[in-house]
Formats: sequence, structure tokens, C-alpha cells
Amino acid sequence: MKKSNVLLLSSVLLILATNALCADQQMPAGHPKIDLPAQSSTHEKSTTLAGKVLETTVSGGYSYVNLQKKNGEKIWVAVKEARISVGDQISFMEGLVMNKFESKTLKRTFDSIIFSNGIISQSKPEVAKTAPKDLSVPAIPTSGDPNKKQKIVIGSKPAEASKEKISVAKAKGANAYTVADTYKKSAQLDKKKVVVRGKVVKASSGIMKKTWLHIQDGTGSQAKGTHNLVCTTKGTADVGDIITISGILAKDRDFGSGYRYKVIIEDATISKK
Repeated sequence: MKKSNVLLLSSVLLILATNALCADQQMPAGHPKIDLPAQSSTHEKSTTLAGKVLETTVSGGYSYVNLQKKNGEKIWVAVKEARISVGDQISFMEGLVMNKFESKTLKRTFDSIIFSNGIISQSKPEVAKTAPKDLSVPAIPTSGDPNKKQKIVIGSKPAEASKEKISVAKAKGANAYTVADTYKKSAQLDKKKVVVRGKVVKASSGIMKKTWLHIQDGTGSQAKGTHNLVCTTKGTADVGDIITISGILAKDRDFGSGYRYKVIIEDATISKK
């Protein structure tokens, strides 16, 4: 009988300790329900959550960040969706560490990830005030003739120059905009759905498992680079096609390695009507 009482008392104490842990570690607002008994957790101090962003992706209302701390350690941090770019120096608030956490939206399991309560500070990497005229590495000799050289271009190229006069009628219906509109209204359209109609002037497939299309409709300024709109899609289109794209607009998108866009439409669907 005494043994049974001891086991009962131990069970009660275990339940109380678990409840206290849950009360002490508040999850970010809107965080998905977590089954604590199935996943272990510890409390992480904010001072350990500072470093350089190596990789970032957004899914399910959260920004997932691969962070490299000053000591070289790499950790994953999740925070309520925010504009975070590769190369940023960032500090996060304390949060809950989840081991073997499965993200259904990303379709992957993290060995360990910290769900932070928010961003403390964030600084962008320093860049030149004026963009270089040529985003390429120095010319290197090709195999064979050392006098023949080639250039390897890095980063996003300047907007495609129009080789012909293009005039495409604006798309109809809700959320319809011209190419020029997407630049002019980029601040208010950021993270919102837009529909744009234009002519494909460049198409590149197999980049980050997507097709990258450049479209123009005759609006915007070629000198300012507001005449050319880039979109990513899992669909396909050929140069010369008149298409209507529908997707989420992103302002000042930085993919790292020099690939930066003032405006880009991501995960677009395509209609050739």
C-alpha cells in the first residue's frame, strides 16, 4: 500500500512540473499547437540567439532562419513572418526549443529548432551606395587560346532591354496591374496577390527548381528598370508568349549571392489566354 502511495505522489508531482514548464514558456502568438509529451523542449536565452543569416524561408506564417552564431554554431530559429534576408546580422528573443520538430508546410523535420518570441535587432550587410556597372568577376582565360577570355556573371542581371516596341493590354478583373504599377505601388502591394499581363522576353528554367520569367507590357521606364517584371513559377512559357501571371508580390526581395529584386512575383500561376 505504501508503495502505491509513493507511485501516486510521484505521478502528481510529474504532472505539476509539466504544467509549470508549459506556463513558464509562452509560445509566440498564433504558433501551431505542439504536442509537448511527444517532443522534448528546453528554455533558450535571447543572448544565445544572435548571428548571421545563412538561409531563410517563409512558410505557414513563419520565417525559418538558419543562423550562424559567433562561435560558428549553426541553429534553426522560427519567428512570426518577417522580412529577413541572407547576410543579415540579427538577434532573436528567447524561445522554446523543439527537438525533432516536423513542419508540415515545409515537409521537413528539424533535428532542433527554436521558436522565438520575436526579433530584438536586425542590421543589413553594408552595400555600396552606387551599384557597380558590371556585376561580373574579372575576365579569365578560356581553355586553349589564352588570348580569348570569358566573363562569369554573378548576381541578378540588369532588367532586360526591349529590342522591340511592346504594347500589351492590361489584365482585367480584381488585383490587375501593369508592370509599371507593380513598381510604383510596390509598398502597398507587398505580400499581396497581383495579376499582370505581358510578353515573355526571357525564360530560364531549372533555377531553384522553378522557372524564372521576365515579362514586359510596354509600361514603365527602361532607364529606371521599371519596365521589366520577373516572376517565378512551376509552369512554363516561351519567349514571345503573351501571358497573364497571378502570384504574390514581394518588394526588395534578396535571394543572396547578389540576386536582388526591387519587385518580383513569386510562385505565380500562368494563363496564356
